[in-house]
Amino acid sequence: MDESGEKGAIAAVLQDYFDGLHFSDTRRLRRAFHPQAHYFSATDGALLHLDMEQYFPIVDARPSPASRGCERSDRILSVELEGPVTALARVECSIPPKFFTDLLTLVKLDGRWQIVAKVFHYRLRE
Repeated sequence: MDESGEKGAIAAVLQDYFDGLHFSDTRRLRRAFHPQAHYFSATDGALLHLDMEQYFPIVDARPSPASRGCERSDRILSVELEGPVTALARVECSIPPKFFTDLLTLVKLDGRWQIVAKVFHYRLRE
């Protein structure tokens, strides 16, 4: 697959990611994330580190932005390919009142792209 085809495949994974967050749908998120993926943030001044078995129940328990009538703000800022099986995506999305910038590391295994690491920062907005 050429670079534009790979970026298209990554964009499809990112759409599952965005939809999973907006609808609090861990079925979609499980497609986007590798089962051994990790989740990190230091926005609150301490390192937050979760694996997927810790993260998915949090998503399942929260009211979805869709159910609260929140407007979507997701967008792909950039996708950089680093060889045939490694990529970095910089994206924005929101779960009000938090607005996120996510750095997502992806790998291609068994012919499909998956997120293996999520590092993010958020800002609070009214």
